[in-house]
Amino acid sequence: MNKGQHLCNFFNPRSIAIIGASRDTHKLGHGIVRNLHDYHYRGDIYPVNPRAREVLGYRCYAEIAAVPQPVDLAIVVVPARHVVSAVAQCGEAGVPAAVVVSGGFGETGPEGQARERELQEIAARYDLRLLGPNCIGTIDTHTPVNTTFVVGMPPTGDIAFVSQSGAVVAAVIDWALGSGVGFSRMVSLGNSADVNETELLAEMAADPQTRVITGYLEGVADGRAFLQVATEAAREKPVVMLKVGRGEGGARAVASHTGALAGSAEAYDAAFRKAGVLRASSLEELFDWARALAWQPLPRGNRVAVLTNAGGPGILAVDALEGAGLTLAPLTDATLDYLASRCPPHASVRNPVDILAGSGPATYARALDALLADETVDAAVVIQAPQDWFYPTSLAEVIGEVAAGRAGPAKPVLACIMGLASTADALAILHRRRIPNYAFPGRVASTLAAMLARRRWLEASPEPPIEPFPADRETAQAIVQAAVQTRAAILGGSETSRLLEAYGLSTPAHDRATTAAEAVAVAEELGYPVALKVTSTEITHKSDVGGVEIGLSNASAVRAGYERIMAAVRRHRPAAEVDGVMVQQMAATGLEVIVGWKRDSQFGPLLLVGSGGTEVELTRDIAVGIAPLTRGEAEQMLDSTLVSRRLAGWRGAPPADRSAVIDTLLRLSQLALDLPQVAELEINPLRVLAAGQGALAVDGRGIIQSRDL
Repeated sequence: MNKGQHLCNFFNPRSIAIIGASRDTHKLGHGIVRNLHDYHYRGDIYPVNPRAREVLGYRCYAEIAAVPQPVDLAIVVVPARHVVSAVAQCGEAGVPAAVVVSGGFGETGPEGQARERELQEIAARYDLRLLGPNCIGTIDTHTPVNTTFVVGMPPTGDIAFVSQSGAVVAAVIDWALGSGVGFSRMVSLGNSADVNETELLAEMAADPQTRVITGYLEGVADGRAFLQVATEAAREKPVVMLKVGRGEGGARAVASHTGALAGSAEAYDAAFRKAGVLRASSLEELFDWARALAWQPLPRGNRVAVLTNAGGPGILAVDALEGAGLTLAPLTDATLDYLASRCPPHASVRNPVDILAGSGPATYARALDALLADETVDAAVVIQAPQDWFYPTSLAEVIGEVAAGRAGPAKPVLACIMGLASTADALAILHRRRIPNYAFPGRVASTLAAMLARRRWLEASPEPPIEPFPADRETAQAIVQAAVQTRAAILGGSETSRLLEAYGLSTPAHDRATTAAEAVAVAEELGYPVALKVTSTEITHKSDVGGVEIGLSNASAVRAGYERIMAAVRRHRPAAEVDGVMVQQMAATGLEVIVGWKRDSQFGPLLLVGSGGTEVELTRDIAVGIAPLTRGEAEQMLDSTLVSRRLAGWRGAPPADRSAVIDTLLRLSQLALDLPQVAELEINPLRVLAAGQGALAVDGRGIIQSRDL
């Protein structure tokens, strides 16, 4: 049976058995039965407990096999040592899905990991879909069903939430009850021994009651599968994720700039951008965005009108909007004239529109209607600072009526009725009207920026894959295979240059020399000036050990440079095995760029581009994308760095060859997919010449995939 089947049983089961149901009100097995009862589950409920006759009025059964009717979903909440046999009994009874609430599995060590593998084997044997273990269960507010033991049921709504933390789900349930924000579904994944985040993402995308999918992620089981499913889901409805664990403190040491700069956090950022997933930075932001995406239309552009009754909150909003890349709508003369005639005499009618303290709901209504009718306005933010001359509920009604009643193109309206103690009733009105409210003005900016990012991603036409470049794959494979056979960890400069040349990339003329005399002979053949670079599979950053000499213009300079390199390397790395030097023709001057890739364990090759040279790790002016790159993705990567401005001609410099950088990125994307044995490869610097003259891979290094991976 298809692994995607049976997932509906977690949200819309016709019958549920609770294995480990309890009469003790302090036990989880009691809480699950209580929630099914109290939150009006309409299917059949079968407690399973050999030592009890009934729980909350429901007859108990000694075992799952004794239940007289087919069971769609089993909730297993027994001690860990009994879980495997309980799930096996579910499989034998033909139960298609089970939630294992019990802990004591993969999160506890070797013994628990062995138990978890047994669970996986049983689930596969009986074609039983398993959620957990170590989770709190599922909620569907429309069924309704609440299989958790957590007190509380979120209001019915259209936001789905998938979480790899049960504690976070419990907290969000409580927040939803306090805020009045409705949810369609909630899921706690636990250890994801079977059902994982990617499958549930597809399930939520297919749910007609869900308008926005949100999630708390600590990682994904299969990055490439997640990328495909997330892209398909995002085409249907907004997907917003909070991916935690941005720090790289525990990452292993890496042997290249690319490896140092393109870490796990960058990989997830790139994956989410490619798939159209919006990445929130906090739970607050996650649900700020979700509410607006579920309830309001997307803005057509980045021009925002701010309507306020106090200067300070208006300034806070403007600062936040501009910091998020949004701008104040300029407002037409007709709008300005209308506002001036209908607002208090000293009101400021230029955006932000400050109608002053003392203005009532009627003034708000006239001003908001005019702003939404203005062709320069893409979105409106309505702010009310606390006051005592009208109730916030009055303004909430006005905002809802104006937003719903106007004709013309739909535009998002976000409210900021500030504070908390006096706003509860107003919030209830706004929620009924499907208008999100934010306690402080700064939070509206990131929300509108996320909504605009969503629109732009949807409007960007999906690009077809690029046509493969002509390449000498046979030579490239031979170079890599030779390194694999000799167990070399690093491809030297000469081998990397040959690899790049096989894929149509240009490198300066070069050859290897093992003595000073050979170096002179090669230099004479290539023509002066030349550069010398130490060649060693044990030295990655050559300049750090004095392994580079440049601008050598005659034979004596080459001899002296060779000896200086050897002396410096012996001093800094006395045990390193040195093969000699690469003698390279000095490249023409140009803009220095770094390009490369690192193979991520989840998402595959991560392409990188940014400002190159010796200070690349200091400036960290880089952008990351996931192979295979489209031309549009390569363009976007480059445009997000300072390199793009420099290529266009910075401070009077002539324009450099932008298309050559794009071409290099696309060829490296193809190379990375063709050669899985190469873990990392970088060109630093890629010397970008004048427009139309191409680029040269001046220095490159490749790293062979570790056999331990």
